[in-house]
Amino acid sequence: MLVASRTRACLAALVLTTRVAPAQQRSFTIEQALSAPFPDELVAAPAGGALAWVFNAQGVRNIWIATGPDYQGRALTTYKEDDGQEIGELAWIPDGRALVYVRGGDANGRGEYPNPLSSPAGAEQALWIVAATGGAPRRLGEGHAPTVSPKGDRVAFLNKGQVWWAPLADSAKPEQLVRARGSAQSLHWSPDGTKLAFVSGRGDHGFVGVYDVATKALKFLDASVDDDGEPVWSPDGAQLAFIRIPAAERTLPFTPRRAAPPWSIRVADLATGRGREVWKADTGRGSAFRGIVTENQLLWAAGSRLVFPWEKDGWTHLYAVPLSGGAATLLTPGTFEVEHVALSPDGREVVFSSNQDDMDRRHVWRVSVAGGRPQAVTSGTGIEWAPAVTSDGKAIAFLRADARKPPRPAILAGTGPARDLAAGAIPADFPEAALVEPQPVLVSASDGVIVHGQLFLPRNLRGGERRPAVIFFHGGSRREMLLGWHYLYYYRNAYALNQYLASQGFVVLSVNYRSGIGYGLEFREALHYGAQGASEFADVLGAGLYLRGRGDVDPKRIGLWGGSYGGFLTAMGLARASDLFAAGVDLHGVHEWNVEIRNWVPDYDPQKRADFAKLAFESSPIAYVKDWRSPVLLIQGDDDRNVQFSQTVDLAAALRPLGVEVEQLVFPDEVHDFLTHAHWLAAYHAAAEFLERRLGSPRTASR
Repeated sequence: MLVASRTRACLAALVLTTRVAPAQQRSFTIEQALSAPFPDELVAAPAGGALAWVFNAQGVRNIWIATGPDYQGRALTTYKEDDGQEIGELAWIPDGRALVYVRGGDANGRGEYPNPLSSPAGAEQALWIVAATGGAPRRLGEGHAPTVSPKGDRVAFLNKGQVWWAPLADSAKPEQLVRARGSAQSLHWSPDGTKLAFVSGRGDHGFVGVYDVATKALKFLDASVDDDGEPVWSPDGAQLAFIRIPAAERTLPFTPRRAAPPWSIRVADLATGRGREVWKADTGRGSAFRGIVTENQLLWAAGSRLVFPWEKDGWTHLYAVPLSGGAATLLTPGTFEVEHVALSPDGREVVFSSNQDDMDRRHVWRVSVAGGRPQAVTSGTGIEWAPAVTSDGKAIAFLRADARKPPRPAILAGTGPARDLAAGAIPADFPEAALVEPQPVLVSASDGVIVHGQLFLPRNLRGGERRPAVIFFHGGSRREMLLGWHYLYYYRNAYALNQYLASQGFVVLSVNYRSGIGYGLEFREALHYGAQGASEFADVLGAGLYLRGRGDVDPKRIGLWGGSYGGFLTAMGLARASDLFAAGVDLHGVHEWNVEIRNWVPDYDPQKRADFAKLAFESSPIAYVKDWRSPVLLIQGDDDRNVQFSQTVDLAAALRPLGVEVEQLVFPDEVHDFLTHAHWLAAYHAAAEFLERRLGSPRTASR
């Protein structure tokens, strides 16, 4: 067994184990595969044309900035340790001369901040401000979700579910701005900075509230029994638009939801507090709201038009409706999904990423809010996402990658090609040339459903050889793996391990199983998925049978690995098909749905929903442990806020008496998405070593 009480000791032991294992010279290491800095949080300044983002360089997180006209990226902060303290929620001050940001992760249900290195001093989550010219950052106060006043004098933020603010010009202590029932979220200043809108979550309903700075008065607009959210100000500050989700019987997570009481868009008059319905979803498809990746789900665009996402045709698209109401105009027609969205500074265009014409990649597009044909900004075999338009509207920045080049920020200005903003940031020994290009494949599930996948074939695979193979399942399940480096940090890392395993001689298949994104509403809301039947298990079986039928795969040496929801499917495969799958690596997987649902719905009581609970149990790996024979490596941090650590404890306790070989790697005080680079290395070294040991060296191929 591998038990990590301290990362360095564990990592040293794992590296030593790797070095003495019999194998030929490796083309690259896991360290090299994960060496490139990962970019995130790309934001454009409201003035001055600057851009900022966060680089996570082997666990060392810093803010970078690029200014025109040359746009050469440079580090703005100088943190130096892999300390597990996140940096994010970047908020520019209006003139672009400084940035407010948050350092530290969110608290768990007990109010504890992530402390993955088990520091006796503890950890915090706090707001900081740093000048765009550099210098030492200054702490503003404990909290998160900063939104800077348009006046540039103060920042409002959240702390323990309440609204606070702090001055930016001096070191005065923060003050609680609003004392109100409920949990505050979604802070938005009015255009003139005299009022602050926010959402007050009240459990089974929610209000849009407005605080008047001058009068210190708070009022709630158009209050109802429904759940109101995503407020956005009109340019003159006289109105607020928001989304209303109607009150209904609560549905449980990890179950299909194709329809609901139709959601609507309302506009409230600030002076009277009264609201009116501007638009309402149709019944059937699209009646259940689904969001996109953007600052706000409603965009108040030029010409008094509201832009929003809707699944009317079974695909997540952008629509626009006049403030006066009427029919919504479809802005992005086709069989594809819109994901990352930004409004141009003048409000006349929406820039977005989608998988239009390229189902297993992402590209950037633009379209007028008045309608018309969307225009491609990027294309080809790369992957582009998270667009941000510079304040002068002359350039579009985005993050990009491809099958070999890792994620990095880039800018496109005029008619020339896009160029990287920080070309020198990728280490010289990053193994770009040694990586393989994954091939798109279609796999038939055991029930006939067709799912997409990416196949990684070893470079040195010779005719007639049969290699061990590994199937990877992403988490979520609302995720999609791509034909290249991923746009999320967790799956950037997973892609790196898949590449590493292929470099060691494994045939690797990454499966985009049903209930994932990218392929429309009906695929995502697959019937009987998750806790209501685990229909994805048919995709697990189909992937195994696909590999078993390949001439280059040894049918007796097929393994599984995955994290979170992917850990659930790994466990399902080992529990229900140990004759097909010889071993597996289960990272923080779900093993009993009735336990997991309580993580998201604390008052869920299986005894009061006996029929549902029975099916949920039968949809869980724990129900099939008596048939589980294949060895497994369990990996998890014990401060996991997404999947209870008890899920791993209970599975190990159930498997051991049955004689199943259970290995483990536990990270004290680590969360779900490991916060330290060292823990990712330790986990991936353990996984690779386990798969090679349990499936046999890929260098020893059978014929």
